[in-house]
Amino acid sequence: MTELEKALADIEAIKGQIARSAEFRGYGPATIALTGLLVILAASIQWVWLPNPARNVGAYIAIWTVTAVIAAALVGIETVTRSRRLHSGLADEMIATAIGQFVPAIATGALLTFVLFRFAPQSLWMLPGLWQILFSLGIFASCSLLPKTLFAAGIWYLSCGLIVLAVSSGEWAFSPWAMAVPFGAGQLIFAALLYRALGGIDGEA
Repeated sequence: MTELEKALADIEAIKGQIARSAEFRGYGPATIALTGLLVILAASIQWVWLPNPARNVGAYIAIWTVTAVIAAALVGIETVTRSRRLHSGLADEMIATAIGQFVPAIATGALLTFVLFRFAPQSLWMLPGLWQILFSLGIFASCSLLPKTLFAAGIWYLSCGLIVLAVSSGEWAFSPWAMAVPFGAGQLIFAALLYRALGGIDGEA
C-alpha cells in the first residue's frame, strides 16, 4: 500500500467514525408523519376491501407489505436528499450507518413473515405484534444516531407489540386497528419527537 492509499484509507476510517458518532438528521418530521397517515389509509382500505382478513391472510400481508414498501421509499428518498444537503461530505457514510442500524430488524421481519406464512400458518395471528416489536428494535438500534428523545418512540412500538400479542385472539388479530393504532399513531409520535428535537417543519432549524 502506497502512502497515498494509506492516507485515503485513514481518511475514510475517520469519516466512518465521525458518521457513527454524529447525530443523523436525514429523517424529516413531515415525511415521517406522512407515513403515519399512509398507515391509517391502508387500514381504511383493509376495512373496506378485506372485511375478513383471517380468511385471506395472503391479501392482508400484501396490503401491509405494499404499505411498508411505499413508506420505506418515501423515507428513503427524503433521507438521501436531506443527508446530502445537511451532512455534505459525510452524507454517504451517515446514510449507510443509518440503514445499517435498521436493516436487521426489517430483514428479520420479512423473513419471519415468509417462514410463518409458508411453514406455520397457525401462528400468523402473531404477525402484527411481532412487526411492531421488530420495528421497536430498529428504533432502539438507531438511537445512537438520533435525538435521544426518540427512544420514547421505540418504547411505544414495543409496548404496542406486546399488548397486541397479549390481547389478540381469533379474527381480531388481523383487525386494521391492530396496525392503524400502533403504526399510525407511532409514526405521528415519531414525527412530533423529531420536530421537537430538530426544530421546524422540515427539521432543519
